[in-house]
Formats: sequence, C-alpha cells, structure tokens
Amino acid sequence: MIDWQVLSTVEGRPLVGGTGTFRTRETAVSGLLYEIRYPAGVGSPEHRHDHDSVIYLLSGKLRGTIDGREVRLAPGETVVHPRGVPHTVEAIEDSHWLEFKSPLPGRAPLST
Repeated sequence: MIDWQVLSTVEGRPLVGGTGTFRTRETAVSGLLYEIRYPAGVGSPEHRHDHDSVIYLLSGKLRGTIDGREVRLAPGETVVHPRGVPHTVEAIEDSHWLEFKSPLPGRAPLST
C-alpha cells in the first residue's frame, strides 16, 4: 500500500487550520484517484484547478463552496468541482474521501 503523505497546500496556497494527508490510489491516462483525510477544522482556501475533481465522501462531514454556493456532504455523497470554478472544502468532522481528478493535473484534456 502507498504511504500517506502530508498535505499542507492546495494550488500553492496553505491549508487553513492545519494539515491533511493523502495518497495516490490509482493513475490512468485520463486522470488519477487520491485518497484524502482532513481532521476536523482543516480546510482549503478558495482555489481553482485546470481539471475536474469528483469527491466521494467515505466518512465524516464536509462543507464548502462552489462558485460561491454552499455545499455540504455526508458519507456516500458526491460533488464535482468543475475545472476553472473557484471552490473551498472544509472538514466539519474528521473526514476521509476519494477524489478523482481528470485530466491528469497539468495535462491538457484528451481529445477524441
């Protein structure tokens, strides 16, 4: 199993309220799958990506914003952070989720 790594920044900006942990679960031509944990109170500052992110919450509770709209997640729920759209994520409780990013961060979208 891949070791957990400290997550202290997102898009070059420091996390708020502490640090999280992550590990890469899988990579493919079309994207990658992270497993992420934030303790309660840790969150990301507003940021945006050059890829889409799909979050599936395994445990805990998350809240955040997508383009200024508040979003809350409970275990088993999903949300999409579309590429280029400002968003935040904050753990209300210790939280654990899977996050699929496509295309691979830093790569142009695949063409068909």
